[in-house]
Amino acid sequence: MVGIKNIKSVTAALLRGSAVALAVVSASCSDSLEDINKNPNATENPQPAYLLSAVEYHSAEWFWGNDLNYNSTLLWVQHWAKIQYTEPDCYNVSNDDFTQTWNTAYASVIADADAIIKSELSNDNIKNVARIWRAWTFLQLTNLYGNIPYSEYGKTITPKYDAQEEVLRSLLTELTDAANGLSVSGEKVEGDLVFGGNLSRWRKFANSLRLRIALEIADRDEAAAKSVIAELYADRENLISSNDDNARFVFTSSPQWNPWAEAFATRDDQRVSKTLIEKLKSVADPRLPIFAQLPQNENITTYQGAGNGLSADAANSQGFYNLSLPGKYFLADDAPAVFFTYSEVAQIFAESAARGFINADAEAWYKEGIKASLAQYGITDNAVVEAYLSQPDVAYNSSRWAELIGWQKWIAYYGQAPDAFTDWRRLGYPHLVAGASSVLDGDELPRRLFYPDTEQSLNGENYRDAVGQQGSDELTTRLWFDVENKIR
Repeated sequence: MVGIKNIKSVTAALLRGSAVALAVVSASCSDSLEDINKNPNATENPQPAYLLSAVEYHSAEWFWGNDLNYNSTLLWVQHWAKIQYTEPDCYNVSNDDFTQTWNTAYASVIADADAIIKSELSNDNIKNVARIWRAWTFLQLTNLYGNIPYSEYGKTITPKYDAQEEVLRSLLTELTDAANGLSVSGEKVEGDLVFGGNLSRWRKFANSLRLRIALEIADRDEAAAKSVIAELYADRENLISSNDDNARFVFTSSPQWNPWAEAFATRDDQRVSKTLIEKLKSVADPRLPIFAQLPQNENITTYQGAGNGLSADAANSQGFYNLSLPGKYFLADDAPAVFFTYSEVAQIFAESAARGFINADAEAWYKEGIKASLAQYGITDNAVVEAYLSQPDVAYNSSRWAELIGWQKWIAYYGQAPDAFTDWRRLGYPHLVAGASSVLDGDELPRRLFYPDTEQSLNGENYRDAVGQQGSDELTTRLWFDVENKIR
């Protein structure tokens, strides 16, 4: 298997060669233009194993890293807060701030996944693994931006934007086909740094993504959502069914270290949000000492969070040493980037039962989801777990199912900020409040990312069509799945 140790040097060559060549060649409109655009330094048939390692590594850095995570969504869901350079925490961002998020997803992750799928050296299993990862990436993109290039991506230099509804429904089909195409008796998948080539776990991941998408469309098409969720619940052994199945990428030491460790090694801009710490304190959550550290000021003996959305002066005045850094677990070089957990699957079943989509015990699944999240961090002592579950603001209450599930999913998503951002918009919980220096009107919060400026200049007609269908290219424009008047 390809290891992570030297992956940056390996993938740099791949990205200069195969991915760039793919992006240029696939965009060409004729055979002659394709010949002109061939890169003489590119590998004609790159090794699929190396490409898969590159896809997974760059996805982990992208999903857990700067632009997409700790300088946007991690702040917007109020897991972290800025203590200097507070502009993104106040939603004072521009199109340029999300260009790299867009480009990395398309020109790196999706382009390399496409290269695996098209390579003559790829077996059917690795092709289907690449299709599953490609679907995960498109799901992240549509949940961040809304309408996106999907069906025509890689076929033309000016791909149309597909409506989010079409993307989500197409991904359900794509994931079904890819999962069904996996054969445990077929050829091995090399270079897999997420599941180690375990095809049963890849099938579980694909089906769990379908479960996530089905719940996402439930406020728009309840019948379709109910059908998919009921089918998957009946076959739940083929879903992520324990923490052993969790989809995650484990980093190593510098320079292949976790992006959070890298960030705090050279900068000191952020602390754990007051919103998160106060919530964890209020319910004596045993995850608090894992998610945060005690302040560096030894005179302060309790965890202290930083306020979100403050001016630079107000944020600084809180005192760098008076506030809690993220927990040491998350700042370790080899801390994992987590993509999907059993806790999420259990909470999806809890919500589905509460909404009448499946015949199941909502309370039992709700508790199972919490237990899975606690166990993810080594909290398994039965007395501790039961004491936590019995608290009034944690114990299941069918009249408050959306609020309770919303809070617990939000806590369990710590680190998975893009997923927390999506689920907060979809469910409507927890209720978050904009900071005092927010640049948005009233109490509005961001609900999407800006499209990059490059789309306006290079794919302007399709960009304008997308904005015309979806709504203004603003942070506050609701996406298709984000129904304003939710019935809970």
